[in-house]
Amino acid sequence: MSEYSDGVAEYVARGEAMAAAVAARRALMKTKKFDTIAVHGVYDMQAAAANQGSIIEPGYLSSAEHFENSDHMEAALAYLMPAWVYSRIANPTVHYLEETLALLEGYGFDGDVSAVATSSGMAAVFMATNPFLEKPEQGTNIVASARCYGGTFMLFGERYGAERGIDIRWVRDPLDLNEWAEKIDGETRLVYGETPSNPSLSIMDIEAVANIAHAAGLPLIVDSTVATPALTRPLNLGADIVVHSTTKSMTSSGFAIGGAVVARHGITTDIGPEEMRDNFAMYVKLLPFRDHGPGISPFNALMTINDLRTLRHRMDFVSTSSMKVAQYLESHDMVDRVAYPGLESMPGHEVANRSMWLVDGVDDYGTEVNRYGHLLSFEVKGGATAARQVFDEFEMIWRATDLGRIKSVATIPAISTHQQQGDEGRDLASVPPNLIRLNVGGEHPDDVIADLDRALAVLSKRSVVLPAAGRTTHR
Repeated sequence: MSEYSDGVAEYVARGEAMAAAVAARRALMKTKKFDTIAVHGVYDMQAAAANQGSIIEPGYLSSAEHFENSDHMEAALAYLMPAWVYSRIANPTVHYLEETLALLEGYGFDGDVSAVATSSGMAAVFMATNPFLEKPEQGTNIVASARCYGGTFMLFGERYGAERGIDIRWVRDPLDLNEWAEKIDGETRLVYGETPSNPSLSIMDIEAVANIAHAAGLPLIVDSTVATPALTRPLNLGADIVVHSTTKSMTSSGFAIGGAVVARHGITTDIGPEEMRDNFAMYVKLLPFRDHGPGISPFNALMTINDLRTLRHRMDFVSTSSMKVAQYLESHDMVDRVAYPGLESMPGHEVANRSMWLVDGVDDYGTEVNRYGHLLSFEVKGGATAARQVFDEFEMIWRATDLGRIKSVATIPAISTHQQQGDEGRDLASVPPNLIRLNVGGEHPDDVIADLDRALAVLSKRSVVLPAAGRTTHR
């Protein structure tokens, strides 16, 4: 502190008191149940008193913070005290979101967890991986599941692989632990997986893959967007870093795009400076994140905070609805295959049973209950043309490249989210042209099934007479 003036030192002391107050609030909230954390985060009565008494987190839409004087500015810009400075770096509303995400993802984790919110899920994937890939040398590689979101596939394959020369070692079957182990060598920088994956709903054994990665001194990064922390918390299973597209199930209203990087303190790696290993999320936020500029809009952060409050209850409801829809599709004679982790026929079902649980479900049901989310996919008999015919017949299910909505949404990944990776890439990622991805929303599941039934009827040549009206329809 000797290089700073007495005025700056006073602000540093004030900052220490501010940080201690947030730490105390964080410690208190870690003793609460998941739902309570989702509703309150770290926003308390003292914070409300400083915000005109607002019981809801306020939206700070201003781009910059005013400083009391030059000493205050110097201390803040040197990161010597908590401050938000500029919304590209930090913002009070974004802070409340980040603290809530860290508490939810770290629920039940015996250690410290931090989060940084980003402008999108892809920004989160980039910020979680890029710090490990600076100054790539000959042979630098990453080991990643090929069954991942199309944007992730393109980021790794094109931006990292084609442009930087990094070797992308795709794991074709994420359940094959030998394949993970065999692809790792001394030049591997990170291990990356997505579970359940979009759109194949493939499962990976997080704990087992984490053990493989850690044995090689590598961090495991997991995209847990589909599950959300209401169903799976990868940090508890050994992962180092978790990424989310908060656009999806966390913000089910569909009003905001966003993402998040959530990391435990003390990640497994020998790459980068010590502060990166000690607190990856905060390191990313204050340094590379600051320079790359992928900050989330405060308004979008506010929309996400609002939707997070009911996350557990929504994921419970849509999961039970999705199971009913998946069982219907599995029994339909015009469907070749259904991918949903809750189905016994699904590869990885037993692994999903070990990792996908409704958080605090025992409080509702008297016992722990498995829940598998609201994303599923199904392959239509008759190939790509048949799939498009069914897709075009939907009347209630929306056609869009989105998921996690409170409204049911469907897409054909081969012509949308995974179009750009080409036939070879789609084959590697297990995305056939007749696959329809379906996000089951908050509607009554019987109405979702009715829309599917009517759309699938376009493929059937069986005629059925409806007695009430004497009409003939096709099923």
